[in-house]
Amino acid sequence: MMNLVKRLLIICLIMSVLAVIRFTLLYDDNSDTYSTQPKLNLEADVVRRANATFIMLVRNKELQGALSSIKELEERFNSRYGYPYVFLNDEPFSEDFKSQILGAVNSTAEFGQIPYEHWNQPSWINETVASKARERMAIDGVKYGDSISYRNMCRFNSGFFFKHELMQKYKWYWRVEPSVHFHCNINYDPFLFMEDNSKVYSFTIATYEIMQSIPTLWMNVKEFMKLHPEHIAERNSMNFLTLYGGPRYSGCHFWSNFELADMDFWRSKAYTDYFEYLDSKGGFYYERWGDAPVHSIAVSLMLPRDKIHFFEDIGYQHDSWSHCPLAEVCDRSNSFDYDQSSCKNVWDDNVRQLQR
Repeated sequence: MMNLVKRLLIICLIMSVLAVIRFTLLYDDNSDTYSTQPKLNLEADVVRRANATFIMLVRNKELQGALSSIKELEERFNSRYGYPYVFLNDEPFSEDFKSQILGAVNSTAEFGQIPYEHWNQPSWINETVASKARERMAIDGVKYGDSISYRNMCRFNSGFFFKHELMQKYKWYWRVEPSVHFHCNINYDPFLFMEDNSKVYSFTIATYEIMQSIPTLWMNVKEFMKLHPEHIAERNSMNFLTLYGGPRYSGCHFWSNFELADMDFWRSKAYTDYFEYLDSKGGFYYERWGDAPVHSIAVSLMLPRDKIHFFEDIGYQHDSWSHCPLAEVCDRSNSFDYDQSSCKNVWDDNVRQLQR
């Protein structure tokens, strides 16, 4: 009887030690990386995963929107795959934000603050010129035309998010924003699809940019192309950008609030040269250059067309704009693909031309 009691005590002691070890693995106070959720048995449940993460640029006040997006993403996809999350903010995250997020994810999460120099308006920008540009755009009714923080975000997403220390260990990212919706179950791994099919960049919605926000962007892109013809790919998607080879930028771009892409491209010399050239012109502040056209122009010019993928089967909605692949789960008649403001038909024509 005493031997049995001793054995039970030993078993209880071992279980207690294992519980402490498990908690330690789930919470690392030094790295600010932790999760309160039971972990997937990745060896049993997932044979292979990509070196990838979700990334969300979000503020403390957007907590409910962040939770809503995570809930849908976990239900539709990530509860079966266990990819990690990175949350970035230009201010420190609150403990309440972190604890509620950790209660929603089924994997790990890291919370990082954006370096001052990556977020804020550079000191070399002429604020007098920039403020007049904001005033003019506000009068003209340009969306976010008077916002400095929006410009900071566009510049950060264009040239710095992939440089953040929390992103350095990853190759692939899936950008997620607060308050977005995923209409359909995703029963395969889009990261591995991209990797296995040698894709680099992907999208779900294509639309036209507000041209008043980027009056000199294309002029500067053309100057860059003259300076760096070595960075322009053969069989690229120029026809998507210029409406079948015309002289002017069409405004067509991939809506970058959904992006699943390979950060090796953003970290390449070609893209680094491109971003630094554009950044030196000051257009993120003297105008209102968005990360969507900046990214879209880069991948369309610097990648062969077959490196860009349209995720037709991923149902996605941001604000009122939606990509709906299945009538059973969403209203296809309201899908933005068929809207006159959509560039999806232009992309389709670009694909067909290059397949000839």
